[in-house]
Amino acid sequence: MSERTLYRLAAWAGLLGAALTLFAATRRAGLVPENPLTHALAPPASALLLFTLTALYLRQRREAGRLGLAGYVLNQLGLTGLFAIEFLTHAVLQFQDAATREQTLTGPGRPYFLVVALVFLVGVLLFGAASWRAAIFPRPAVALYVLGLTAAALRTSVPEPIYLSGLVIGSVAVGWLSLALLRVSENENELVRA
Repeated sequence: MSERTLYRLAAWAGLLGAALTLFAATRRAGLVPENPLTHALAPPASALLLFTLTALYLRQRREAGRLGLAGYVLNQLGLTGLFAIEFLTHAVLQFQDAATREQTLTGPGRPYFLVVALVFLVGVLLFGAASWRAAIFPRPAVALYVLGLTAAALRTSVPEPIYLSGLVIGSVAVGWLSLALLRVSENENELVRA
């Protein structure tokens, strides 16, 4: 597969993942009804973003250096953990009674959830710092990525409106970065700075 094809597919995956994340935020905010279909749309968003994150890293790997690699690895591990949590939440726990859900979320599962959130947060911060330094992608998009996904990573520590705002801001950032990646796929020799 050529880099151009990889970047194009990852960009489209990022745009779809960003749209699904926005949809999930509207569901959580009560603007879209809760039903099995709307719950089923949540886990694929993080799975799609795994592919996009990989392409974002590959496009700037030389410029991002070791910091970029560390950020990518931690961001990828955190996002993978979030996919597992989303799958558990939307494919398993929604069909359990309230007591079982609460016991899972506050009992033995809680340390796992906290570790995933911490790894994701550190990964977002490092990847954002490396991306800012690399200056391959639009810096405002990188700043929104860090701002939005930091709030999303702090899901259990911040009020729901801040978490939901983080999802929206993070989705906009991923969409913007995906469009920049799409432009890269159309002209591989041109750095995207706009």
